[in-house]
Amino acid sequence: MKAVVIRAFGDPDGLEIVDVPVPVPAPGQVQIATEAIGVGGVDAVIRRGTLAAYGFREGHLLGSEVAGKVTAVGEGVDASWIGQRVWAFTGLSGGYAEQAVALAEDVLSLPDGLSGADAVTLGGSGVVAHFALGRARFKPGETVLVRGAAGSIGITAVQLAARDGASAVAVTTSSVERGARLRDLGATHVLDRSGDGGPQAPTGFDVVIDVVGGPQLPLFLDKLNSNGRFVAVGVVGGQPPADFGKRLMDAFRRSLSFATFSSDTVRGPERQAVRSSHFADAVHGDLRTVVHKVLPLDQAVLAHREIDAGRVFGRVVLAP
Repeated sequence: MKAVVIRAFGDPDGLEIVDVPVPVPAPGQVQIATEAIGVGGVDAVIRRGTLAAYGFREGHLLGSEVAGKVTAVGEGVDASWIGQRVWAFTGLSGGYAEQAVALAEDVLSLPDGLSGADAVTLGGSGVVAHFALGRARFKPGETVLVRGAAGSIGITAVQLAARDGASAVAVTTSSVERGARLRDLGATHVLDRSGDGGPQAPTGFDVVIDVVGGPQLPLFLDKLNSNGRFVAVGVVGGQPPADFGKRLMDAFRRSLSFATFSSDTVRGPERQAVRSSHFADAVHGDLRTVVHKVLPLDQAVLAHREIDAGRVFGRVVLAP
């Protein structure tokens, strides 16, 4: 079968289409013929070699989120899964392929009316956005800033904060056009990448959800109100400065909080319950997905070039 691996860490040209054996489901796993594969920011971070210290090596088969039809099951898995259309989390590898395997506990049946592309746009990102707002102890009436709102996590966080009663939902983005699209999704204020939104923007926020990280993260700690909570859910812009915590200590009397969040720390059944609810909301139009572009699997290099160039609004999806 066709799959995409990292031939060499670095720019997208280091990705390569190869022929690999079809994976056989181990006990507790299902095999899925993929119809849609999510291309996420974490894939780009792994491809660049940023996470090599965590065990990622050249030759790694990218991809963590797929949708498709179950074609086989491993020992101990109910055979009724076979033939079902599903969303699945494959771990941090194995998704960029014509066939993938996943643990049955990380597989969820898709409701009628939800496309595979929509499922891989919402499945992982919706869970992160939901639980990040929970980690921030967000309450109706509070002000929220979503930094890096043009990706699938940010887009979902904007909608959830607006739907759950935020008094203001600000976003950072790179263009007027993107700002207009985010307003249509529930944002009330649009800031530039440095956090400047002009005289009409809120001067402080109760909650900041940050997908970006990077060298400017301390500037956004400064935008927290007293008792404000900052939750970092990604580092697509790189690691923050090593001394960023000094900003918190300098503001000691304002009782600020900083936290990181990974959905790996949430129990599987809780993740699946939220994901199922989000899928139903998407079918009924209560939660919107934004698919930037659907590309063939053999154009994974182009998908990553779009990410690196900052052209993606929503999620790029690969289709075998």
